[in-house]
Amino acid sequence: MRRLILLLTGILLLSSTNIIAQQLVYTPKNPAFGGNTFNYQWMLSSAQAQDTYKAPSDGLDPYSRYNANPVDDFAESLNRQILSRLSRELVTRQFGEDALAEGSYILGDYQIDIGSSDAGISVNIVDNTTGASTNVLVPYF
Repeated sequence: MRRLILLLTGILLLSSTNIIAQQLVYTPKNPAFGGNTFNYQWMLSSAQAQDTYKAPSDGLDPYSRYNANPVDDFAESLNRQILSRLSRELVTRQFGEDALAEGSYILGDYQIDIGSSDAGISVNIVDNTTGASTNVLVPYF
């Protein structure tokens, strides 16, 4: 009897229900990926509310180069040109006939010490305004 009830219940369930299915379609929320364009403002405000990153404040104005002092710009340009000329002269003399004279030179804000070592010519450049030092070794060939 139990089997008969189960069989009748199964037949009744299968015959009385209509099985309907629909196709699932993905719709993105972000308008950049094809979503609704009216979601843009909501997504932008939501992202800005969640943003906890703060840019480091180094005190530098991004437009400060436009407000710079022309005299300081001239001095910086002159220092760059002197160092560039020195580097060209150093390479030319290193690979040419004349040797570069050892000693200490003061050019603008820089003190340049030139000496020779076993590996090559050692050039030590010290910025007198900041105290920063750079050591360059030009090897012998």
